[in-house]
Amino acid sequence: MAKRIDAKNVDIYYGAFHAVQDVSLTVEPRTVTAFIGPSGCGKSTFLRTLNRMHEVIPGAHVKGSVTLDGTDLYAPGVDPVAVRRMVGMVFQRPNPFPSMSIFDNVASGLRLNGVKNKGVLSDAVERSLTAANLWNEVKDRLGRAGMGLSGGQQQRLCIARAIAVEPQVLLMDEPCSALDPISTLAIEDLINELKEQYTVVIVTHNMQQAARVSDRTAFFNLAAQGKPGRLIEVGATETIFSNPTEKATEDYITGRFG
Repeated sequence: MAKRIDAKNVDIYYGAFHAVQDVSLTVEPRTVTAFIGPSGCGKSTFLRTLNRMHEVIPGAHVKGSVTLDGTDLYAPGVDPVAVRRMVGMVFQRPNPFPSMSIFDNVASGLRLNGVKNKGVLSDAVERSLTAANLWNEVKDRLGRAGMGLSGGQQQRLCIARAIAVEPQVLLMDEPCSALDPISTLAIEDLINELKEQYTVVIVTHNMQQAARVSDRTAFFNLAAQGKPGRLIEVGATETIFSNPTEKATEDYITGRFG
């Protein structure tokens, strides 16, 4: 199920503004890759190009190549909606659909894809909630509103919703920034489990979190405000945190700036 991402010479623009410059990296299947760097350096913007979510902003466009197991995600005729089914996303703040029950939140993507069989939907909901370590907590109240869950449970519900459509890649944009430490630990444990099936990419400002959950780390930075963000260094997380090649990486990780 998990697939490899290759980005080559990616430049990202919002209208005339050059947001991210010349990023090339590979994300291996069944790994967790963390994007770190100071605010405004383009890591979340780059993350969104991996499933074409940046295109919801008028004027946004990309130059370069992003492929999923060799398939060009930006080739003419490729449907962005189809890309987002293959490359799911979990956002910074939990965002259950407010008018939907727990069951309907998880089943929503499948229904959009035309699945109507109640048995198939029920099996998929149970499987996804189980994979998100939420089934035992909610199995007796699937008809209640998803918004009635705690923040940590809501985020796991959103993860269940994302994986219900069986993507190959799961993107997470600061998924723990709005959560308490106990909920954060639960999400981190879940990330470690999810990489057995999925390719996972996470943006985080938490250095300790990056060190705990990721196999590889990519450090982004920018020369100055208003300049495009760039990928400074990428490698095994242990190496990036203990013996980085670039001084800017070391300065950021040790807290000298950022």
